[in-house]
Amino acid sequence: MKIELPIATVSEANRRDHWATKARRVKAQRNVAWALCPVYPLPCIVTLTRVAPRPLDCDNNVSSMKAVRDSIAKRLGVDDRSPLVEWRYAQAKGNPAAVIVEFQGRVA
Repeated sequence: MKIELPIATVSEANRRDHWATKARRVKAQRNVAWALCPVYPLPCIVTLTRVAPRPLDCDNNVSSMKAVRDSIAKRLGVDDRSPLVEWRYAQAKGNPAAVIVEFQGRVA
């Protein structure tokens, strides 16, 4: 199952925004992910693909989607470090920016 979230992610490690600006961005990302992602049976594999005009390096790609990951894990009823969910990350070039979330079943 694939879902496209209309979220523009940024490298949080390289930003020097005011804390309130970051808090608004994170809250908006969490709200969109919570509202549009379904509850999926566990265990599962969740692949988060960042779609943007320019790629990030791998560690910034992961950190840019932290709020999305936290919200999806909460929606699934687990903590994001739970072994019931395997997290994978990818990037694709495109415009407008988005996050594609793909759910796959996994044998326990």
